[in-house]
Amino acid sequence: QLQLAESGGGLVQSGGSLRLSCEGSGFSLDYYAIGWFRQAPGEEREGVAFISSDDSESYADSVKGRFTISRDRDKNTVYLQMNSLKPEDTAVYYCNRWLGGPLDSWGQGTQVIVSS
Repeated sequence: QLQLAESGGGLVQSGGSLRLSCEGSGFSLDYYAIGWFRQAPGEEREGVAFISSDDSESYADSVKGRFTISRDRDKNTVYLQMNSLKPEDTAVYYCNRWLGGPLDSWGQGTQVIVSS
């Protein structure tokens, strides 16, 4: 069964850091662009960071310089390192394969709460 599982969220103070993980099972992430997305209460889901199959990275302006996306091919996992977190980063974070649009059904995501 093809599946992506997000983990690593939690409660952190403003200025703190978290690392989110997106682990693939049933298939290799190597051949896909992977995106991290987030959805805050009452807001639409937005793309935060993307990593291509050849490891090119791109970021939303709101997180540029603070977040870093990376992949570990041995662990079949894509990470989102989030530093200098702000209260406005509070959201449920999701990952998905990306090909001009999300390829998979959205999972449960992982909740990030940043307190001021």
